[in-house]
Amino acid sequence: MGEYKFAMQDTNPDLYEEIKLFRNAREREKYDNMADLYAIINTLQQLEKAYIRDCITPQEYTAACSKYLVQYKVAFKQVQGDDYPTVDMFVKKFRLDCPAALERIREDRPITIKDDKGNTSKCIAEIVSLFITIMDKLRLKMNTMDALQMDVKDLTDNMNRLSLIPKDFEARVKVESWLSTLNEMQASDELSEAQVRQFLFDLESAYADFTKLLHSQ
Repeated sequence: MGEYKFAMQDTNPDLYEEIKLFRNAREREKYDNMADLYAIINTLQQLEKAYIRDCITPQEYTAACSKYLVQYKVAFKQVQGDDYPTVDMFVKKFRLDCPAALERIREDRPITIKDDKGNTSKCIAEIVSLFITIMDKLRLKMNTMDALQMDVKDLTDNMNRLSLIPKDFEARVKVESWLSTLNEMQASDELSEAQVRQFLFDLESAYADFTKLLHSQ
């Protein structure tokens, strides 16, 4: 999404004129953010249709929907403003036919998760969000104790809070082990390159195990 061409009443290539959607980096980022939000909403809509048609299992649907709802919140914050104060305004502007996705967004939980005043769904969403946040930080080389410790602690607390996670769940043990490592460091101390690589590997493995656990419920 950056530019396109058009011609008036003639297919002569010489008459094509370039129309730029953005004039600077800030405007380009605006359009990129809008494209991200559009894609996430459309993906949620297709996910709902896939579940209704029994194309995916309830467990697969629950894990995917929880992830996309987290991503939606981040994406919408990048777009929200005077032009698009609500997601409904955004959808109307771009003529998105997505009633099922809007229903998921309003309820803020997968349809498979009962309405327990948001406790379970909120906890799952927080865990998914924290896994993604910590892994992104490590990939961006944000490897100091003070950049990671609070998120890792929040991830541990939320995993301990979620009753469907067994006490001896290996993913929880891995996260708690890294929290212990960070707690022994000074605020400005950095993880070594080898530690970052291992931390990322353990988080990816733990996230995969957590997703499998949701699938088995």
